[in-house]
Amino acid sequence: MSEFVSTWFTPPVGVQKGWVDFSKSSFWIAVVSILFNPTFWNIVAQNEYRNKSITRLLGGRRYLGCYLLAFTIFTLGILRDHLYQRALEEQPVHTMLMHPAVRVLAVVLIASGTVFVLSSMWMLGITGTYLGDYFGILMDHMVTGFPFSVLNDPMYVGSTLNFVGVALWYARPSGLLLSVLVWVTYRVALCFESPFTANIYREAAEKRKEKPVQEARRAPSAAAPAISSHEDGPSSSHAPYAARYQTRQRAL
Repeated sequence: MSEFVSTWFTPPVGVQKGWVDFSKSSFWIAVVSILFNPTFWNIVAQNEYRNKSITRLLGGRRYLGCYLLAFTIFTLGILRDHLYQRALEEQPVHTMLMHPAVRVLAVVLIASGTVFVLSSMWMLGITGTYLGDYFGILMDHMVTGFPFSVLNDPMYVGSTLNFVGVALWYARPSGLLLSVLVWVTYRVALCFESPFTANIYREAAEKRKEKPVQEARRAPSAAAPAISSHEDGPSSSHAPYAARYQTRQRAL
């Protein structure tokens, strides 16, 4: 029994004991990676919504554009996790975090985080998960099932829980510090994502409301020549409406 407890409380041979070693370049590389990912996908996605850069580059194939962005974001996420792991390997451990209860907590957090992330992706699908809204691929209705029934942002919460769980499993205080950075970065990203996404759906709703009005206005103009008594154009009573119709056509 004593040997079992010793393996939990004693740091591996050759591993430094302490808190955080800020002199390691791997730590700062992990910081840059954590900050870069949400910044990247917000800039690219918002540019896509405004300018359709990716869609135009791909000849109007917006679904392909969304899938390529999804692949890029997913790959960057794997790279970030790898850099995080590398950073922890070079950081000191703390014996307080090597208690068996901490290891159990780490497993619970990693399992919970994974469930939140995977169930979110299952509910949203690829386009819903990876910013399809910015490509004009809108969801028909708001997703309210689990995990969205218990959390507003289950993917971000789940990802953060995974970072914390890994930090606890390896008994690295630096991992906890980086996990805080992950959470803060996600919170800041949401300050941009949430209102922008809400605006996308608000504009889409307004366009749907305007469409019947536009169709109703166009219908009389199409019938105008038939009821006109002049052969060379619409009557004076229909001329203003015809002008508005032509202007609307140019605008569209």
